Amino acid sequence: MEKVLILSSLIVLFTIATGFYLVYKGTEANKKKLKKVMKVNLFAFIPTIAFALVTVIPQAVTAAGASDSASGMGFLGAALSTGLAALGAGIAVGSVGSSAIGAVSEDPSFLGKTLIFIGLAEGIAIYGLIISIIILGRL
Repeated sequence: MEKVLILSSLIVLFTIATGFYLVYKGTEANKKKLKKVMKVNLFAFIPTIAFALVTVIPQAVTAAGASDSASGMGFLGAALSTGLAALGAGIAVGSVGSSAIGAVSEDPSFLGKTLIFIGLAEGIAIYGLIISIIILGRL
């Protein structure tokens, strides 16, 4: 378990160090190398962290006071549903909100229509919260 966390930490530190080196060099070829390093980081770090989530976190949740591994996974599912829904809602509101401000600045009569779209984007977080309440109610 610790080996996975050490491996992921080394991947991140290597990527940060390489990024600093390539940014300070400042050439166009280094920007291409930086993009390649970031791709390697994504394809190496994300599966490593996913493996750590599947193996390490359920044991930690069980050790923290859950009665068995199934309830620990339930708590993890509730947390992920709320957190990822809020993250998605934030991304949606950011893009819809900036577009709405641009549309309203050109024609103020679009204000009511754009508020509806912003409200729909915020609804994503509410759906995630409802799902986590349902999960917690089943535990």
